[in-house]
Amino acid sequence: MTDSELILTQLRAEGYETSKTFAGADLVIVNTCGFIDDAVKESLDTIGEALAENGKVIVTGCLGAKAGASSTDAGSLVREIHPSVLAVTGPHATQEVMDAVHTHVPKPHDPFIDLVPSFGVKLTPKHYAYLKISEGCNHRCSFCIIPSMRGDLVSRPIGDVLNEARALFESGVKELLVISQDTSAYGVDVKYRTGFWDGKPVKTKMLDLVAQLGEIAKPYGAWVRLHYVYPYPHVDEVLPMMAQGLVLPYLDVPFQHAHPDVLKRMKRPANGEKNMERILRWREACPELVIRSTFIAGFPGETEAEFQYLLDFMQEAQIDRAGCFAYSPVEGASANDIPGALPTEVREERRARFMAVAEQVSAAKLQARVGQTLQVLVDAAPALGRKGGVGRSYADAPEIDGTVKILPPEKASKTMKVGDFVRARVVAADGHDLVATLV
Repeated sequence: MTDSELILTQLRAEGYETSKTFAGADLVIVNTCGFIDDAVKESLDTIGEALAENGKVIVTGCLGAKAGASSTDAGSLVREIHPSVLAVTGPHATQEVMDAVHTHVPKPHDPFIDLVPSFGVKLTPKHYAYLKISEGCNHRCSFCIIPSMRGDLVSRPIGDVLNEARALFESGVKELLVISQDTSAYGVDVKYRTGFWDGKPVKTKMLDLVAQLGEIAKPYGAWVRLHYVYPYPHVDEVLPMMAQGLVLPYLDVPFQHAHPDVLKRMKRPANGEKNMERILRWREACPELVIRSTFIAGFPGETEAEFQYLLDFMQEAQIDRAGCFAYSPVEGASANDIPGALPTEVREERRARFMAVAEQVSAAKLQARVGQTLQVLVDAAPALGRKGGVGRSYADAPEIDGTVKILPPEKASKTMKVGDFVRARVVAADGHDLVATLV
């Protein structure tokens, strides 16, 4: 998403126009994913479709970094299957993409007519935006090939991150979603060096970054939401900021499993037992905290007892929102060599059992919200909300969590529009969502 936004921003800044369809375009840029096998297939299919409908295609993103069967060169996989593509680049390669565009569709920049907003071109709605703080990852989880595609952790300069955040808030963004491959490790690669922002020294460190983002958001009444936060000990220090309302009391923590032996086989950087202690401490420091996470069921060697341990963890930890993948081999991942691969039907059956428990926990959590009054950020409001609308509370990240369905107001004078914050009283829980009336 953020790579696409950078490319779009640069294209617009140089005077190129963009099209929503392949047909009639001078060139097609396909931004790919190369992590999960299904995503690889989807990316290759899209490249083929673009070639068939347009003929001029540049490929970028993770798949562009993968080698093929007959060569060790990056990008050879794409070229083996689609030899007629014009260029292949890897992830976070905006300049290489632009170089290829200049070669095949040159267009001079006209500073008088080619205007681009200071915050760049966004693919998300106007009222929320993703803020990428780093690229790459220092972990070597056995099921993951991201480091081989995106490299080790590289933290963005803290001044650049904070400037971008301020520009986004100034442009009308009401919710900033902080993302990376490992948000908790921000600044590790530069030894938490001190940067400068607004003439003040600020450490390149997660805690300092979060504190500054909260302060920048405050005058705008905006939200800051943290994603992909590994449960390292220093994360404990973010909880008081959440309790004070500086950032949303919401943590997206990729636990992946709970049993220490499975975590060891996964080469995860966190210990299962300590995670339970940590969650209890977090909830003590901030009772309103909502935790979302993802898990893998049926990892190679996972015994029924280890899987049951994971289900018990879900019940005890009371994870508010959880997603689960049945383990799927990824080409190039070291987990493929771990003995004890489970049959597909066992993996799928465990995933289904996990989701049944996860949904039970989530449903009880949502039911407990009936009667509460929540601040809701409006995502949709047909006819200025006279027909009701859809929004999200602090507990709901866009596209991955539930929503708050807002009923049509009793008074026609009560209106709302996309990007507004409204107060709504919860009257019912409906599946993954809440139903509420405007207060």
